[in-house]
Amino acid sequence: MAGASPQGEDGQSAAPPQNPQDKSVSPAHPHPAAAGEGGHVKAGKWGLIIGAIGVVFGDIGTSPLYAMREALHHSKSGGTAELAVLGVVSLVFWALILVVTLKYVVFLMKADNKGEGGTLALMALAQRAMGRRSGLVFLLGVCGAALFYGDGVITPAISVVSAVEGLRDAPGMGDALVPFVLPIAAGILIALFMIQSRGTASVARFFGPLTAVWFLILAGLGIWHIFDDVSILRALSPHYGILFLLDNGFIGFVILGSVFLAVTGAEALYADMGHFGKAPIRQGWLVFVLPCLTLNYLGQGALVLANPLAAENPFWMMVPEVAYWPVLVMATIATVIASQAVITGAFSVTQQAVQLGLLPRIKIMQTSESQAGQIYVPAVNLLLMVGVLALLVTFQTSTALAAAYGIAVTGSMFVDTLLAWFIVRRLWKWSLPLSLAAITPFLVIDLVFLTSNLLKIPQGAWFPLVLGGLLVLLMWTWVRGTQLLTTKTRKDSLPLADLIEMLRARPPHRAPGTAIFLTSDADIAPVALMHNLKHNKVLHEKNVILTVRTTDRPRVSEADRITLEPISDDFKKLTISYGFMEQPNVPKALGLCRKQGLKFDIMSTSFFLGRRSVIPSANKGMPLWQDRLYIFLMRNAANPTDFFHIPPGRVVELGTQVSV
Repeated sequence: MAGASPQGEDGQSAAPPQNPQDKSVSPAHPHPAAAGEGGHVKAGKWGLIIGAIGVVFGDIGTSPLYAMREALHHSKSGGTAELAVLGVVSLVFWALILVVTLKYVVFLMKADNKGEGGTLALMALAQRAMGRRSGLVFLLGVCGAALFYGDGVITPAISVVSAVEGLRDAPGMGDALVPFVLPIAAGILIALFMIQSRGTASVARFFGPLTAVWFLILAGLGIWHIFDDVSILRALSPHYGILFLLDNGFIGFVILGSVFLAVTGAEALYADMGHFGKAPIRQGWLVFVLPCLTLNYLGQGALVLANPLAAENPFWMMVPEVAYWPVLVMATIATVIASQAVITGAFSVTQQAVQLGLLPRIKIMQTSESQAGQIYVPAVNLLLMVGVLALLVTFQTSTALAAAYGIAVTGSMFVDTLLAWFIVRRLWKWSLPLSLAAITPFLVIDLVFLTSNLLKIPQGAWFPLVLGGLLVLLMWTWVRGTQLLTTKTRKDSLPLADLIEMLRARPPHRAPGTAIFLTSDADIAPVALMHNLKHNKVLHEKNVILTVRTTDRPRVSEADRITLEPISDDFKKLTISYGFMEQPNVPKALGLCRKQGLKFDIMSTSFFLGRRSVIPSANKGMPLWQDRLYIFLMRNAANPTDFFHIPPGRVVELGTQVSV
């Protein structure tokens, strides 16, 4: 259904239209919305950098709490031998260089979709690069989006728990606080999800400065302990990482899965670049975040070299007793900020998925009157909260959660690399040898980390895979069901041109005012129009066939928002275009029609929506169970009146029954 509305006359989803001629890729630009919420950030250079530090780097900034500990635990020496410590620190440092710096900061940030990043934005760009609807590209995008939701469930759980676990080593408390770790973590997370409906604009203003303070704490702790054993600086050489892997054999391969925990959150650099622009994110990473992380990991390594017992929990062992409680509070704040960024990211991905036709309509609420990017999705918020709490009860410790964490992120990164191949070859038109030279190293690194994390399936990596699989099934069912329904409707419908000719021959009774018929296919007579003529036997003085279209760009300018095409004296075709990161507002867009001669008065206009009642059929299309799943999704989709912001008092719904 390329070229159709993502939400048609009865709210059915459809794929975004492709534009093979549009091969342009604009540089990233800052967007006008609050940090972490989508849209643009209106601020100076330093304001953007600080904002990026708070939102983009929140996840990767909490990795020092557990990454070194998990990697050292798996080494055959228990993490106490000199080679083990040097090797783990070396692997962590070079993972930050290769995965974060080279892959995301240097390479993938060039592949922006009109300034936006993320798996779905990359999928839309790859589809445009292909010049046609590609099933492989579509499947990769769906898998990447599904894995992102897995990341969205695990990140808040592991981040907050790893911070609150600092209570176990709190000075002077012994084991008195251990029983309270899980309840406190659960309370923090519940509170975080409860405040989502209020919007996070005011909180977001503090994200950057607070996270910057956290990174300075990481750097300060690292510098303080590097002098425990300055020889740790040898770990900056990749030589020790390679020796360590060779010395540990197969266990070394397993350890890579834990080393990967140090770069979780790297995909946020690409996904969130539309919020701040490329330059602030790159500068924030290279000048501030990377040095702070490197110093902290070096400090943890030096501490373990000097005191092998510190391998048990190197981060919290490096905190001086006098500063323990302030650092614990800041760690908790940092993990809440990291969780907030992932939650709002899930809201944005959901909006993109709905607009691109991967999910049914879902209630999306604006939390700001001035910033379009600030949204709240109640259903997603509830499901994330339930998922996070279920994870806490099931896994209970950050060590157990770490086994489940890596696979979701490595899977998303692997998908990004595969989608980048289509950009490099088809959009940038690089030669085959050059394309292979650019993509293969990243592909090899992703595969190594992915297969290493797959070994953790029995320990918990099954969770994001099962969750991702269920989401892929759900998205595929919605897309496939919509395609079948559209095909059947087209077969049973009358071409609009034929209907107009019939009305000329036998004019019906005319009613005053304007009728707007929403449809996903402007060439076919809308179901609501046919029912109005059949049962009410009237035709309004002015009739508009309206299609709401989602483009493969993040946003559409006001100048390109509407296209008005006269068909006859009685009928006009109107197409309203939105980017996949925008929320449709039909009445607002109709106001633009006045400039093109269509006088629009909401009080004399009726909106006609076709309502399809779908019944399952075992002999057609999908299996019966999938038909029922599709019908369930349809019934629980948000009302199209609310989705398009149409005044309910101006809407007329006319239905028909269809089998799939």
